[in-house]
Amino acid sequence: MNAVAVHHVVAGPAGGTPVVLSGSLGSDLRMWEPQVRALTAAGYRVVRYDHRGHGDSPVPSGPYTLGDLGADVVALLDRLDVPAAHVVGLSMGGMVGMWLGEYAPQRIRTLTLCCTSAALGPPESWAARAATVRAEGMRSIAEAVVQRWFTPAWRAAHPDRIRWFEDMVAATPAEGYASCCTAIERMDIAGGLPDITAPTLVISGAEDPATPPEHGRRIAAGIARARFEIVSPGAHLATAESADAVSDLILGHLKENS
Repeated sequence: MNAVAVHHVVAGPAGGTPVVLSGSLGSDLRMWEPQVRALTAAGYRVVRYDHRGHGDSPVPSGPYTLGDLGADVVALLDRLDVPAAHVVGLSMGGMVGMWLGEYAPQRIRTLTLCCTSAALGPPESWAARAATVRAEGMRSIAEAVVQRWFTPAWRAAHPDRIRWFEDMVAATPAEGYASCCTAIERMDIAGGLPDITAPTLVISGAEDPATPPEHGRRIAAGIARARFEIVSPGAHLATAESADAVSDLILGHLKENS
C-alpha cells in the first residue's frame, strides 16, 4: 500500500468532531453537498475528499487495491492531525469504510455505510468496465452510470442535475476510474466483517439496482450490533435523491455514538 495525498475540502467549526465523507466510484467530493450542509449545521467538522484517480486527486499508475484507497484516508487523517473520525462512505466509499473498520479500527469512531456491498461481482464485469473506459473514454459510460444512480422519476424531474452528474462522471480520469474498478474486482472484505467493532449504520436505497438492499442486509448481518435502514425513493445515490432522510439517519447515528 502506497498512500497518495488526496485532494480534500474541510468545512464546519474548527472544534467540531471530524466526519470523513468518502464517495462513489466515478464521483468527486461535490456529491456530498447536501450532507455537508446538514453536518456542519449540527456542529461537525466535515472532511470530504476525492479518491485517488478521481476529481482533483493524483492519478498514480494502477491498478489500485482497496488497501491503497484505505491507506489514502489514513494518510489524510494523519495530515489533518485527526486521531479518529466518524466515517461515512457510499458505494466504493463504503467499501473503503469497511476496509478501515477491519484494518485501521483505531481511526474509526463510527461507520455509516450507504448503498454499498462487501462482495460486488461478478469480477469479469469490473474488468470489462475498466477495459471499456480505457478504450472509449468516460463519456461512453456516463449516461448508463447516472441511470443507476437515480430512479426514473427523479431523473425525469431533474434533467439539469442529471446532466451535471453525467458531466461529473465524464470528467473522471479514465485510468483512475479503471484502476478503481480493479480494486472492486479484487476486494476481499466480506470475511472480515465480524472484525469490525465500530458502531455501524448501514443504509440502502429501496430502488438501488447497483447494490440492492440485500447487499446492505448482508453487511449489517455480518457486523455485530449493526443497524440497517432503507430509504425510498432512492437508487444508488440516495444521498442526493433522499438527501434529507439520509442526512437525518447519519446525524442520528453520530449523536447516538458520540
